[in-house]
Amino acid sequence: MDTTLPPDRIGYVINTYPRPSQTFIRREIRALEAAGLTVARFAMRRDDQPVLSAEDQAEADRTEYVLDRGALALGMALIRAVIRHPRSLLRALSAGRRGGPGRGPLRQVIYLAEAAILADRSRQLGLTHLHAHFGTNSADLVRYVRMLGGPGYSVTFHGPEEFDGPHTLLLRDKVAEARFAVAVSAFGRSQLARWAPFDTWDRIKVVHCGIDPSLFAGPVPLPPGPDAHDPLRVVCIGRFAEQKGQVLLIEAMARCTAPVHLTLVGDGPLRAEIQRAIRAYGLDTRVTLAGWQDEAGVRDALSAAHVMAMPSFAEGLPVALMEAMAAGRPCIATLIAGIPELMVDGQTGWLIPAGSEDDLAKALDTAARTPRDQLERMGAAARTRALTRHDIATEAGKLAALFADSRNR
Repeated sequence: MDTTLPPDRIGYVINTYPRPSQTFIRREIRALEAAGLTVARFAMRRDDQPVLSAEDQAEADRTEYVLDRGALALGMALIRAVIRHPRSLLRALSAGRRGGPGRGPLRQVIYLAEAAILADRSRQLGLTHLHAHFGTNSADLVRYVRMLGGPGYSVTFHGPEEFDGPHTLLLRDKVAEARFAVAVSAFGRSQLARWAPFDTWDRIKVVHCGIDPSLFAGPVPLPPGPDAHDPLRVVCIGRFAEQKGQVLLIEAMARCTAPVHLTLVGDGPLRAEIQRAIRAYGLDTRVTLAGWQDEAGVRDALSAAHVMAMPSFAEGLPVALMEAMAAGRPCIATLIAGIPELMVDGQTGWLIPAGSEDDLAKALDTAARTPRDQLERMGAAARTRALTRHDIATEAGKLAALFADSRNR
C-alpha cells in the first residue's frame, strides 16, 4: 500500500494583496505551485491602489477577500465559532487587552470573526497548513484559525514593523504556537529569537525572499557616462515612508559636488514632504518622481541607472536591492538589518552608516567618479551574489520542505 502523503494544500494569508510592493509574495506562491503544491490565496481586503500589471490582476482574480463577504457573514461565522470554541473569544479579548493602540479587544474580536471564515474555508478546501506573510494582523488570523480547530500555521516575519512592536503584536505567542517561523535574513532571525521562547529557536528558519532569474537573464549595459557630459544616474525604488530615507537622499543630493541625477520610483505618505524638499533645495531638474511602476517598469528604471541607492533607516532585507543587484547595478545602501548579509562593501557597491547625509553624499560623489569599467565589474559581482543567494525556486523549495516536515506538528 502506498503510504506517501499527498502534496500539501497551503493557504496563504495576507492582509492586503496584491500590492505593488509585494511582487515577492506572488513569485513565492507561483514557485510553490510550480513545485507541485496547491496554494489558495486569502486577503482581508483589496488594495486601495489600482492594480498595475496583468500578473497582479491574475493574482487578484484568484484571491478570496474575506471582508467582501460583509458584516452579516462575519457575524454569523463568529457566533458559530464561539459556540464551538468558547475559549477562543476569551483568548481574543485577552490578546486585545495585552495589545497596544489600535489592537484592542474589539479589533481582536473582528480578527476572530475573519478567522472563523478562514477556518470554514480551510475545511472546505482541505488545506493542510496556513502561511501568513507579516507578523501583524495576518499572523493574528492564522493563529485564531488554529484555535478554531483549523490547520497549523507558520509566519514569514519581514521587519522592521514586527520588531518595532514585539509586545504589542504578541510576537512571543505567535512564534511559540506556530509550526515554524520564517525570517528573511539572519538578522531577522536574531530579532525573533530576542522575543521567542528558547525552546522554539530551532523552529525559526531563514528563507530569503526570492527573485526570478529569468527576468534578469542578461544585464542591460550601463547608460552613457558617468562623465563630464553625462551625470551619474541613480535610482531609488521603494515606498515613500519614514523608514526608507528618501528625504535624506534629497538632502545628500544637495551636498553632492559631482553631477548626479536621481529617479525615485514609488509613492506613499511622504510624497508631499519629498516634493517640498526637492523644491527647497532647488533640485527640480535633478530629481524625477516616476511613481509606482510594475515589474517591467522597475526593470526599465534599473536599466536607465548606473547605481541603485537604498538610504533606509530600518529594513528587513529589501527586495528592490536584490533586484537591482540582479540587474547588474552596484548599490549604495545602509549598514542595517539584513543588508550587509547581501552586499559586500567595495565589491558590490558601497555600505554607509544610516542617517548620515554626509556619508550618503560622499558615496554618491564616489560613484560618480568611479570609472565606468569599475562600475561594470561591481555590477557583475552584485549580480552573481544576488542570483546565487535569492533564486526564488531555491527559496520556495526550502519553504515547501518546511511545510512537509511540519505537517504533523
